Amino acid sequence: MLIRRASREIAAPVRTVWSLATDPYHLPRWWPATQRVENVNRGGWTLVFSTPRGRTVRADYSLTTTEPPKLARWRQDLEGTPFARIFASVEYELRLSGSDGAVQAELSVDQRFAGWARFGRFQLRRAARRQLDEALGSLAEIAEGHGG
Repeated sequence: MLIRRASREIAAPVRTVWSLATDPYHLPRWWPATQRVENVNRGGWTLVFSTPRGRTVRADYSLTTTEPPKLARWRQDLEGTPFARIFASVEYELRLSGSDGAVQAELSVDQRFAGWARFGRFQLRRAARRQLDEALGSLAEIAEGHGG
């Protein structure tokens, strides 16, 4: 198990941050390497992203918890995918708190490893932290420039 967290203060109204962060159609604007989303419905979406080598990869996600405007949890659907060789489970959580002028955003990922990936924790830990930091940085940038 590996839980990584990143946090950042965002100078935007909480409802702006919430709407940008929880609408899958906005993911290409702030989630790292995301090209587009597909198959969006109330319960989930497919994220289409590119690898560092330029390959296009699809990953399915399901929304598991939502408590507007303060908490959202989603998990990657792994069964039957190549990701199942690496992960037993991957769950994300976004928590928002604060006033409308300064929102504290905390993004975390809980990764449970499968197979050989249990031995590559150091590399996966760095990648997870980089992903969270980049995601929050981009979310702050678009939320602060959104104009409320």
